[in-house]
Amino acid sequence: MSKAIKAVIFDMDGVLIDAKEWHYEALNQALRLFGMEISRYDHLVTFDGLPTRKKLEMLTRERGLPQQLHGLLNELKQQYTMKMVHSLCRPRFVHQYALSRLKAMGMKVAVCSNSIHDTIDVIMHKADLIRHLDFFLSNQDVKHGKPDPEIYHLAIARLGLQPEECLIVEDNPNGILAAKRSGAHVMEVTDTDEVNLDNILAHIRQAEAAMQAQVSLSAA
Repeated sequence: MSKAIKAVIFDMDGVLIDAKEWHYEALNQALRLFGMEISRYDHLVTFDGLPTRKKLEMLTRERGLPQQLHGLLNELKQQYTMKMVHSLCRPRFVHQYALSRLKAMGMKVAVCSNSIHDTIDVIMHKADLIRHLDFFLSNQDVKHGKPDPEIYHLAIARLGLQPEECLIVEDNPNGILAAKRSGAHVMEVTDTDEVNLDNILAHIRQAEAAMQAQVSLSAA
């Protein structure tokens, strides 16, 4: 029996939206009010792709950030992020075209992000990608954010598919680990420009060929 990819699930920041810098600057803008800052090195090596609440928990454990500031810092960070989104987020044809073509081919398309629901909703509308999605999931839909695979397990279940029928597109170590733990096929990228239709279809073909080879080996 032929094995096929039936859905493509995208991370958002660093995959469909070049927003890593927005989140980094927004959190630091909030932290600086209380005399703290995350270095660019620490952001890239340790914090990239984690939910804000997880970042704040780590700062409390490792650098003594008062726990009682978490709520205020999280609220400030979201406000600063949204200002940047409204100012900087624009549609990109390469992603609009890729998602529209995937839908036209009968693929299911979803987004799973460690961002909060409202941020994803605004960004997907500003980028004019929301109309191509079957749904999106945020860190508020799960108990454990990436690198835990819970958000991908939930998405795959909602799609009514098996992990091997899905391709996940991810860019940072925490997201890639979550994607691999889900059992789905993973397309790793380092830049939003890599997320184009040709690359996605190439990874789909590779995944389907690997699955077919496995079926043939099992039948031999």
